Amino acid sequence: MAVDELQAIIQRCQILEEADFKGEDFNLFQVAGQKCLEDGYAAQLLEVIQNEKNKVIIKNMGWNLISPLVRCIFMYKLEDDKREHCLKILDQLAQLCNPKELFLGLLEQIEQTSGEQVCQTVMLLLQPLQTVLLKLQNKKAYSVGLSLAMIMNQLTALPVPYTKQQIQEDKLGLCQCCNAVVDFAKPFVNEVVKNMEKSSEYNDMELKEELLKFCMKSLKYPLLTAQLEQLEGIEEHPFRRFATEIIDILWDIRELIPLVFLHRKGKSPHWENQEFADIEQKNSADSLACLSYLMFVQHFGIDYFPVVFSPSYLLQCNMTHIEVLLKRTEESMLSKGLDLFESGLLRMEDNSLLHQYLEFRDFIDVPQDLVKVMTLCPIEHLRKKSLNILQLFIDKFDAEGKYTLFRCLLKTSNHAGVEGYVIKNIKDQIHLSLTKACDNIWFTGHHLVSLLDLVLLLPEGAETDLLQNSDRIMASLNLLRYLVIKDCESDNQTGVWTTLAKIEQNFLKPLHVGLNMSKAHYEAEIKNKKENRGEAHSSNTVCSLSVSGEKMPAMTTDMQLQVLHSALFTFDLIESVLARVEELIEVKTKAVMDENS
Repeated sequence: MAVDELQAIIQRCQILEEADFKGEDFNLFQVAGQKCLEDGYAAQLLEVIQNEKNKVIIKNMGWNLISPLVRCIFMYKLEDDKREHCLKILDQLAQLCNPKELFLGLLEQIEQTSGEQVCQTVMLLLQPLQTVLLKLQNKKAYSVGLSLAMIMNQLTALPVPYTKQQIQEDKLGLCQCCNAVVDFAKPFVNEVVKNMEKSSEYNDMELKEELLKFCMKSLKYPLLTAQLEQLEGIEEHPFRRFATEIIDILWDIRELIPLVFLHRKGKSPHWENQEFADIEQKNSADSLACLSYLMFVQHFGIDYFPVVFSPSYLLQCNMTHIEVLLKRTEESMLSKGLDLFESGLLRMEDNSLLHQYLEFRDFIDVPQDLVKVMTLCPIEHLRKKSLNILQLFIDKFDAEGKYTLFRCLLKTSNHAGVEGYVIKNIKDQIHLSLTKACDNIWFTGHHLVSLLDLVLLLPEGAETDLLQNSDRIMASLNLLRYLVIKDCESDNQTGVWTTLAKIEQNFLKPLHVGLNMSKAHYEAEIKNKKENRGEAHSSNTVCSLSVSGEKMPAMTTDMQLQVLHSALFTFDLIESVLARVEELIEVKTKAVMDENS
C-alpha cells in the first residue's frame, strides 16, 4: 500500500542526519508520495507532512511533490475533499520546504503548462510562489524578475478577450489571472517603496528594475491589444482595473513621469545580436505608446499628471507613440493610435500649431501614415476616422504650416482621392485669404503660384490615367474655376492670371488630348464588347476586364458594359467642367481686352 511505503521511507530517513540524505532517498520519497496522491491518500500524505518529526525531511524533499500535486489538484472536482487536502499540502510545502528548491520547482510547473491550463496553473501557484520569494534572502530581485517574466511569457501565448462577450466569458481565465499577477507583485512594490522612503538615495535598483520590466511587458500585453473603453453591463472592467494597477505601480516606484516625458526605456540589456536589440527596442516602443494612450486618452493616472505643459508640447511628445501605433494593422492598436492623435489635436485651438513643428520628422511621417490608414485599411470606421483626424491636423496649423503640409501631402500621398481632398482644402484657404481683411501671403501671390504648379498639372501629361486620377482632376478644375471667377485679372491677388499660359500648357491642353484619347479608347471597347456579345449569343458569358490597369473581378458582358459606360460618364463630367473653365477664362480675358481698347 502506498501509505505504508511512504511511512517506511519516512522512518528510515528520520534516523539520518540532513547531510546524509542520498539521491536514492529523494527518488523513493517522490515515487511513494506521488503514489499516495494518485491512489487518493492525500489526507494521509497531509498528516505525514504536518508531523513535526518529519520537518527536516519535508524541508529537503517536499519540493519533489509539486508536479504530481498540481496534476492531482486539476484532476479532482472543486467540491472534492481530496482536492482540499491537496491544496493544504501545497500550502504546507510553501511554508516548510527549502525556498530555493521549491522556487525552482514552482517555476518549472509554470514553464511546462500550456493551452487552457496556463491561467489555472499560474493562479494556483501564485500564492506559494509569493510565499517562497518573500523568504528568499539571496538573489531576491533576480528571482522576482524571473518569476514575473516566466508568468508573462506564458500568458502572452493566449488570445486577449476583446469583445464585451469575450471579456464577460473570460474563457481561458486571462482577465482574472492578470489581476492576480498584480496582487502577487504588490509586496515587492511595497518593499521598493519602503526602501525609497527610508533613503532619498535608494541604491538597490535591481528589484525596482524588475518591477519596471514587468510593467513594460504588461503594457505591451495584454493592454496594447485589450479593449479598454467602458463597457455597459460590466461593472468592473478587468483590463481597466489591470491598467489602473500598472499605472499605480509605475507611480509608486517613481517611474511614471520619467517614462511619459523623458521616454526612458529602462536598463535594456546590451545585445551583441542586432536582431535581439531591434526586438527589445520595438517592444519598448509598443509599451510606451500604450502608456501614453492610457494616460492621455483613458486618463488613467491623470491625477499624477503635472498640468504645466502646453497642448502643442504634449502633441510633440506623443507623435512618436502615434507613429508606432499607426504603423500597426491590428484594429485594437490602430484605433488606439487614432484616439491618441485625436485627443492631442482636440486640446488645441485652430491655427495655433506653429509651422516650425513640421521641422520635426514625426510631424511629417505621421500624416503619411494616416493617409495609408485612410486608403489601405480594410476597416471602414477607421478609414473615416483617419480622414476626420487629417482634417483636424490641417486645421490646427498656422497658415505657413498648412501651406507646407499641403505641399508635403501632394508630393507623398500617391493617391488621387487624397490629392483631391488636399486641393479642396487649398481652395478653402484661398477663399479665406480673399475674403478676410488681413492679407495671407501663403495663399495669395507668388507662394500660391508655386503651390498651383503642383496642383494644376497632369502627373504624366496626356498619358495620365484620367479615370484613376479623376478625383484629383475634378478638384483641380473646380479650384481653377473658383480662381477665375473670384480673382479679377486687374487685381490678380492669386497670381493665376500671370501664370495662365503655364496652366494651359501643363494642364488644360494635355487634359483635352487625354480626354479625346480616353473617350476613343473606351468607346472602341464598348463597341467591341457589344459585337462579342452578339457572337456569343449570351449576355451572361463571364469574362475579365481591366480598368485603370487593374484587373476587375470576373463579370458578365453586361456588367462590363455598365463599368465602361460609367467611365465615359466620368470623362463627360470632366469635359463639361473643363469647357466651363475655358469659357470663363475667355470671357474674362475678352472683358479686360475690351476695357483696354
